[in-house]
Amino acid sequence: MKISVIVPCFNEERTIAHLLEALRQQTVGTKAFEVIIADGMSTDATRQVIQNYLQEHAELTVRVVDNPKRHIPSGLNRALEVSTGEIIVRLDAHCIPAPDYLERCVEALQAGKGENVGGVWQIQPSGEGWIARAIAAAAGHPLGVGDALYRFTSQPALVDTVPFGAFRRETLARVGFYDETLLTNEDYELNARIRKQGGKIYLDPAIRSIYFARNTLSALAKQYFRYGYWKWRMLRRYPETLRWRQALPPLFVLSLLVLLISGVFFRPLWLFLVAEIGVYLLALWLGALPVAWRKKDVWLGIGIPLAIMVMHVSWGSGFLWSMMRK
Repeated sequence: MKISVIVPCFNEERTIAHLLEALRQQTVGTKAFEVIIADGMSTDATRQVIQNYLQEHAELTVRVVDNPKRHIPSGLNRALEVSTGEIIVRLDAHCIPAPDYLERCVEALQAGKGENVGGVWQIQPSGEGWIARAIAAAAGHPLGVGDALYRFTSQPALVDTVPFGAFRRETLARVGFYDETLLTNEDYELNARIRKQGGKIYLDPAIRSIYFARNTLSALAKQYFRYGYWKWRMLRRYPETLRWRQALPPLFVLSLLVLLISGVFFRPLWLFLVAEIGVYLLALWLGALPVAWRKKDVWLGIGIPLAIMVMHVSWGSGFLWSMMRK
């Protein structure tokens, strides 16, 4: 049974060779799969890096297709259009799948555990310094990501979504390709359609990949603002998919704004604002302490609360901003 690995890509000269090497090491063997990279017209040396790698490792079947729209869902669809495998595995250019990733995905699908199966991220920093370490730790902390199990669980479960899914081509023939009007949340939206038709999304922690978190707070803020913005767009179509972890950040940001503005007219409300922020920061700090202690990294006690706060405020702000726009 042939596998097609589809990868959206844009300016990934630093990481694309690592992904290709991880794929070359897959236990299923290189003859069992093809790799389709949809490049969003990269302006760096991404394509040259791919070419150089393939000159040294011709046993890996790789095809690069153009993605002129430069968006992830359009890239995934361009890759799907030229893929030939009965099983589709969606990966990213900045991840490193474990050697048995493809093998375990196929096993789970053949065992009927789900129409879409995926695994957990082993989140690592993508840069040097305490901020990068803190962002990586926050990206896998329940206070930062709520019940997004693929970021931290060790138990298999039926879930709403998985980040790097594997599914049969016939599933896509039934539910359709990725929605190109959603520039983020494309995986969640596809899984919502699968679940709406009675399908299951299965998370297997034995399916593992390394995911590199953002390395600066500004990059993290942009990422989570985008997540929040497009989450509202997706929820307008599937309001029944709203989860508590998605509702809390916009409610928190809204409460801060209401207290801040109302305090101009009734100053005692600013005391409630200060109290809310104080309790919030205390909760984040108490949540970060066990991680800092376990990793013996005192800077995580400062960095994790800071990173989680950026995640919450950015996500909530993006969500509210999206609600105010048409």
